[in-house]
Parts: sequence; structure tokens; C-alpha cells
Amino acid sequence: MNRYLKLVHFELGRFMKIYLVLIAITIVSQIAGVIVKSRSYLSDANKAIYEDLIPMEQFLEQTGPMSMIQINQSIWFMGPIALCIVALLFYCFFIWYRDWLGKNTFIYRLLMLPTARLNVFLAKATAIFLMVLGLVSLQLILLPIESTILKWIVPVDFRMDMAIGEIINTSVNGVLQLLIPQSFIQFVINYGIGFMAVFVLFTAILFERSFRWKGILLGVIYGVLAFTVFLLPIILELFFQINYLYPVELLVVETILGIFVIGVTIWMSNYLLNKKVTV
Repeated sequence: MNRYLKLVHFELGRFMKIYLVLIAITIVSQIAGVIVKSRSYLSDANKAIYEDLIPMEQFLEQTGPMSMIQINQSIWFMGPIALCIVALLFYCFFIWYRDWLGKNTFIYRLLMLPTARLNVFLAKATAIFLMVLGLVSLQLILLPIESTILKWIVPVDFRMDMAIGEIINTSVNGVLQLLIPQSFIQFVINYGIGFMAVFVLFTAILFERSFRWKGILLGVIYGVLAFTVFLLPIILELFFQINYLYPVELLVVETILGIFVIGVTIWMSNYLLNKKVTV
């Protein structure tokens, strides 16, 4: 366990500089977005009311009050979130391939450590998971701060105050609802599926590293089979247009299949690391 934790710390440290840059971009962009969008709204309000002589009530009826909804829809808010998602998706590949590429193949040193090779696999997956949770936690911290800044800038007559839950639930594209579920069960479902997807992707990468060009095909096939097994009850219901299971039953079946896929994936990765990847 101690070596596993050291590997997790090591993997986090290797990405920390880029990770801190992503955090800084998110903070600066979203707070700047609140300021820019709020001032733009007030500028439009002042022009309409004092230059075009439109009554305040009519302006509010036509334009609507300022709220975090407008902020959430802006590139200032969604841009850094999209950047972080793309960066972490890229890092899911980079976290493996950087160890193989270059003059000194660092992966061989990792696999020769006095610990189970599977710990290297689990440490990389854990590092990805912790970084995702870190960025989600950052967003939860930023939302009330941004809401407060909005209140400082926009007078109460021109704004609509929203609770954090309302801000998340009114996200038009559904990204916030996906990243910040409103219930523990939904949290487990969303991040359980995400964790499973990372495991399957890592295993596909190990197939490629073990068998090269043939491994790419094997990795794709394995990924398709894994998600087919996981989604099999839903696929059957859609195909036959019959709901065989109640929602709770479907949740239980999907949970069991998800655990099965994760278990098989970890076993397959352990087999590839110990039998096919040589040092």
C-alpha cells in the first residue's frame, strides 16, 4: 500500500505544473467572465434606460434580469471547463506513452520497481481520478464566489439571485449536472462509469503496447466488447422496444455489470503487464 501511495504521489507530481496552469486558467477566466458579462449587461441597461428612454420594467421584460445563467452559457465559463476535460482526456494517453517514448524508456524502470506491476496501473488511474475530483471541487468553490461577485456588480433590481443547486441544474448543456451530481447515487453512477472508462482505455493502451499494430485492433475490440457488456440490458430494451426491468432493477443490473467489467479489465491489464510487457 505504501508503494502504491508513493506511485500515486509520483504521478500527481509529474502533471502538477500543467494541472496548476489549468486551475489558474479556470479561476481567471470564470471570474473575468462574471465581471465582463455583468458590466456588459449594465452597459446595455444604462443605454436602454438613459439614452433610449426605455422604462426599466420594459427593459427587464425584454432582456430579463442578469443571473448566473448568462455566465454559465458564456465562453468565459465553459471554455476552461472544456479545456480541462480535453487536457485530462489527452493525459489519459500521455500518462502511459510518455513513459515509453524518448531515449530512456522510463516505463521499464517503473515496471522493475519492487512492487506489483498492477500498482503502476492503479496509481495512474487513481491520479487521473483525483485530478478530476480536484477540478470539480474547484468549480464548487468558484460558483459561490462568482455568484457573490455578480451581486457586487449588478444592482438587486437588475439581477436574479440563484442558489448553487439552481445554478447547476439550469446549466443549458448539462455539463455541470454531469460533473456535479445532486445526489450521492448519481455521483457514484457518473464517476463509476468514468472510472470504468479510464480502466478500459488503459487496457486498450496496454494491448497496443503489447502487440503494437495488432494491439490497436485488439484494444478497440476489447473496448467495444466491454461497453457492449455494460450496456447490454439497455441495448436489449431498445432493440425489442420492451422495458424488461424497472428503473431500480436496471440500476442494480448495470451496477453488477459495471463491477464485472472493471474486474475483468483489471485482470486483463494485470495479465498484459506481467506476461506481455517485457523489460
